[in-house]
Amino acid sequence: MNGREHVFEIVVSTGRLRNNFTKNNSDMNVVERMEWRYAVKAMNGEKVSDEKIERILEAIRLSPSSSGLQPYELLVVTNAELKSQLRVAAHNQSQVEDCSHLLVFAAWDTYTEERINKWFDLVNEVRGVKSEGWENYRNSILKSYPPRPADVNFEHASKQAYIALGIAMLAAAMEEVDCTPMEGFIPAEVDRILGLEAKGLKSVLLLPLGYRNPEKDYLINAKKVRKSMSDFVHEVK
Repeated sequence: MNGREHVFEIVVSTGRLRNNFTKNNSDMNVVERMEWRYAVKAMNGEKVSDEKIERILEAIRLSPSSSGLQPYELLVVTNAELKSQLRVAAHNQSQVEDCSHLLVFAAWDTYTEERINKWFDLVNEVRGVKSEGWENYRNSILKSYPPRPADVNFEHASKQAYIALGIAMLAAAMEEVDCTPMEGFIPAEVDRILGLEAKGLKSVLLLPLGYRNPEKDYLINAKKVRKSMSDFVHEVK
C-alpha cells in the first residue's frame, strides 16, 4: 500500500475524528494533515495551548506577500464578550464564540508613503545594507501605490491576507488544531467592534482556532471531496 492509499483508507474508513490515525500523529506528513483537516462546523471550547498558538502565529508572520510589504495585521481575540459580539456580526456562526482563539485578518485600508517607507527602512536596518537598486525599487513603489484609489489598494492588500490565511490553515493542521476560514461576516460590524477604522485597517477574514465537537459537527465523519488530480492539474510542457 502506498502513502496515498494509506491516507485514503484512513479517511474513508474512519472519517476525520481527531486522533483516529493509526500512525503516530507526529509522523503525519503534510498531505495526511491536509486530508485530516476540514472547515469545522462546531467547536468544543477546548483551549489550544500557548505553544501551538505561537507556532501558528509565527508561520503566519513568515508568510510571503507582494514586495514583502505585509499590508495587513492580525488580531487574536480571546475575550469572551468580544467573541460573543463578533458571533452576531458573523451571522451567528458558533465557531466564532466557541473557538479557543479567533484570528482576524485586517488589511490596510490603503497604501501610504509612511507605510511603504517604514517597511523599506526596516529591510535596510535588518540587512544592514542600502543599495541603489533597492532604493530605486522603493521609489517605484512610492510612485505607483499611494496615488491609486483607496479601494484598489485595499483589494490588493486583501489578496496578501489570503496568502497568509492559506499558511495559517496549513500551520494549524500541522499542529493538529482545527480551524474554519470565514468570509461570511459583516465587515463594517467587525471593524466597529474591534476599532479597526482608527488603525487604518479593514477586516477581511476570520479564522477561529480550536477543536472539533464530535457531538455537534455534522461534517465530522464526512468524506473529503476534491477534484481528481487529472481534472485539477494540467501540465503544460
